[in-house]
Amino acid sequence: MKRIGLTGGIGSGKSTVAAVFELLGIPVYYADNASRRLMNEDAALKNKIINAFGEKSYTGNLLDKKFIAATVFNNPEKLKLLNSLVHPATIKDASEWMAKQQSPYVIKEAALIFESGADKDLDFVIGVSAPLELRIKRAMNRDHSKHGEVIARISRQMNEDEKLRLCKYVIVNDEQQMILPQVLSLHKKFLNGKWE
Repeated sequence: MKRIGLTGGIGSGKSTVAAVFELLGIPVYYADNASRRLMNEDAALKNKIINAFGEKSYTGNLLDKKFIAATVFNNPEKLKLLNSLVHPATIKDASEWMAKQQSPYVIKEAALIFESGADKDLDFVIGVSAPLELRIKRAMNRDHSKHGEVIARISRQMNEDEKLRLCKYVIVNDEQQMILPQVLSLHKKFLNGKWE
């Protein structure tokens, strides 16, 4: 079974592309959802977060998202620290999940595949590309964010051109080209065992 990553910058539409693969019967691991779950359920990870950020990190038994967001938002060092705790737990969880799947290939959807080192556990990565202005517009609509907030988030991510160069395949999601034929073409290729 092939382990395929799916990545793209904020607002590229990687979740939409992942949903199409899911509709085709391919299991998809959503890393962002998994990391949120693990921060609440993985006892070892919870302890590491509390040790790094203090008791205020959790309210009751749940991660205090507002506290953590406020702590790491404008502090690259603290964000790096949080990621250094969460990424290994998510990579391990994804690996265990993939081992249980029964399909010719699985997809791991994640924004930070290369940044987290998760690409080392994957056979290859598909990138989702969209023009910057469209990505900004989508992120503003989705998250009710201001233009400057989206730009700030994008500036903290890996450069999109650099990210796409590391991907074996690229799906263009620019609202000019339809994504369904692009996904179907890859799906058909993969089912036929053509990975190149």
